[in-house]
Amino acid sequence: MSLKQRFSRRGFISTAGKAGLGVVFGNISYGKITQAEAAKSPSNINLIPKRPFGKSGIDLSMLSLGGVLKPSDQLIFRQAFKMGVTYWDTADSYGWGKNEKAIGQYFSKFPDDRKEIFLVTKAATSDPEELTEKLQQSLSRMKTDYIDLFFIHYVKNVKKELTTAVKNWADKQKANGKIKLFGFSTHKNMEETMLDASELGWIDGIMMSYNYRLMGKPKMKQAVDACVKAGIGLTAMKTQAAFSANFYASIGSETDNALKMTETFLKKGYTAEQAKLKAVWENPHIASICSAMPNMTILQANAEAALKDHPLTKGDKMRLETFARATRPGYCAGCGQICESHLTESIPICDIMRYAMYLNSYGDKQTAARLFKAIPSKIKKRLLSTDYGPAEKVCPQNIAIGEIIAETCRALA
Repeated sequence: MSLKQRFSRRGFISTAGKAGLGVVFGNISYGKITQAEAAKSPSNINLIPKRPFGKSGIDLSMLSLGGVLKPSDQLIFRQAFKMGVTYWDTADSYGWGKNEKAIGQYFSKFPDDRKEIFLVTKAATSDPEELTEKLQQSLSRMKTDYIDLFFIHYVKNVKKELTTAVKNWADKQKANGKIKLFGFSTHKNMEETMLDASELGWIDGIMMSYNYRLMGKPKMKQAVDACVKAGIGLTAMKTQAAFSANFYASIGSETDNALKMTETFLKKGYTAEQAKLKAVWENPHIASICSAMPNMTILQANAEAALKDHPLTKGDKMRLETFARATRPGYCAGCGQICESHLTESIPICDIMRYAMYLNSYGDKQTAARLFKAIPSKIKKRLLSTDYGPAEKVCPQNIAIGEIIAETCRALA
């Protein structure tokens, strides 16, 4: 097994197994459920704690089910519900609509559960007419009359994308009972979008990349504080801070740091992945963590992390910080206004880094290829001929931008 496989988000249980699954899951009170058990109501289990979502007056489960499940994954939906993972996140594009259809299949079978689920979906457009079409499509797919929180997906520039027309659209949908809350997700220029949104006065929620690598940045702290003051509910995503490239193969002795960190956490009763979740949850203003949980093992591990009542120690936090510093060149922090502005050509560096992350760290070539395909052809033609030297010189993470883009092009083109 390669180091990449050993420490990937989906492969962590192989390492955990060396310490014994009893160490990781020893206190958890749920097991895999049968078809008969799935039809029963939750009972005698520890439910995931809830946190307030901004000024909405709604309390949400601090763990959110990310949209990677397929129609055949109904037992995972049911198990999540039984555990109290009642914040479900999806988008019209996830699995080409298959995730929304999977949720609709679940609600068809368990209609009474709908009122307990905080349902979020997204659409990557700021055109009111298109938003209406996509909202109606999502409602139809998910067999529901309303969405609890509707997001515009991939917002990069609040002033250009969250227009008065969008506000009017959101107000109309709220009045019609189609949506309860409105906001956006952001992967790029997160701090700027959050700060700008805090000044609008009509944004209910934001989902942003937020993890042990980003949360200590002064600008991110400022952005979170501004959103909290504005009453905006915050959901963290990309909390594992996965690499944008096949990074372990090139960092030499840093693999020893990864091994040592993982082994230390396992001895304390949790995995490195669980520690990364707990680091985010230590900020009480993060209402929930959205996590892709494609199988029972990861669902149970994340739930166990949410239920553990002992916080990370100072030493634990230092281990994460040390690891973050040592592996900076493998992680894109999404600060696109820095690197991209230094190129003579318009190249979406941060977006391509995210596609590379899906490909190399998540093993999700399908999503990476779909997003890469959407890059305009005139930009694709310039990807391999552009000089990325100026961008690499100013990159705070010291990423080998040109090399990663070239590898991504070869894999996805």
